Amino acid sequence: MRQKIGILGATGMVGQRFIQLLEHHPWFEVAWLAASDRSSGKRYGDAVRWKLDTPIPERIAAMEISPAQPEGAPQVIFAALDADIAREMEPKFAAAGCAVISNSSAFRMQADVPLVIPEVNADHLALLEQQEWRKQSGGYIVTNPNCSAIGLVLALKPLEERFGIESIFVSTMQAVSGAGYPGVASLDIMGNVVPFIKNEEEKLQEETLRLLGKLQSNLVHPLDAKITAHCNRVAVEDGHTESVSVKLKRKATREDLLAAWQEFAPLAGRDLPTAPAQPVETIEAVDRPQPRLDRMRGAGMAATVGRVRPCSLLDWKFTVLSHNTIRGAAGAALLNAELLVSLGKLNPSAVPA
Repeated sequence: MRQKIGILGATGMVGQRFIQLLEHHPWFEVAWLAASDRSSGKRYGDAVRWKLDTPIPERIAAMEISPAQPEGAPQVIFAALDADIAREMEPKFAAAGCAVISNSSAFRMQADVPLVIPEVNADHLALLEQQEWRKQSGGYIVTNPNCSAIGLVLALKPLEERFGIESIFVSTMQAVSGAGYPGVASLDIMGNVVPFIKNEEEKLQEETLRLLGKLQSNLVHPLDAKITAHCNRVAVEDGHTESVSVKLKRKATREDLLAAWQEFAPLAGRDLPTAPAQPVETIEAVDRPQPRLDRMRGAGMAATVGRVRPCSLLDWKFTVLSHNTIRGAAGAALLNAELLVSLGKLNPSAVPA
């Protein structure tokens, strides 16, 4: 029997992607949908402005949208809320005994909330046992990172493990879908690049070091490295492209870097349905990766690295691409939930002794 789950923020872009990814999921079944007050009580198909390239599942379209309150909700909640709303809503569900698998930035940097990429820092999930919600009701909040941080950190983790990292320079070219719907006005983005995304550079810098940090004595100690980021919005529908330069602590050849990425498979043997067999794929074509051609590698869950070459300022430079609403949002949260199942932690009603 599949675990019944709910989706908070079900009508938004990430909520829609949750529905798409969960339609045929072997472990989870969508049983509850919630959105804004104006959508409550409506059929999902009537309330949503569906923007994905697959049709709304008929069963989901017929479901009634519930009030965004814990009463009557399943005990596993995928949350796709804006940060301001998440700050208010997610603790209510955690306090009511729900496992909240959050895509929001609201609690990512809170000391006792795990910020997790399963291939990178699964051990950070131990932090959820420190949450007061967990101790009192069995509920908790687990978060996935910013959409641009996920692709970057997937590419950096194998390098940090083998060679150590001293400094990172990254410049992003981020798809318009990352701004949600209606997102960036067409007259602002068509034929244009917008060199500013509010709070994005700060998130990318802080989250990257936290994700690559070590958990010691119930605290995450961020990676001791320097990082600087430029974040740009570009006229691409889906897929974040990032130009990266790194300085390593130990010398490495190009072949060493490629081997580190190609051999990186920390989830091998766990049989998580959404996990890509190869989380970091490499490509040798001189003009790749490209969003249109490469964003769906690993069913949208793999990061693709190309253009690996020496850097005259640091040591090495490369390009990494990832799908921002699959690997960078709904797919990231779904993989976190699958990891929690495999670790025996997706039983939120069970208050730890």
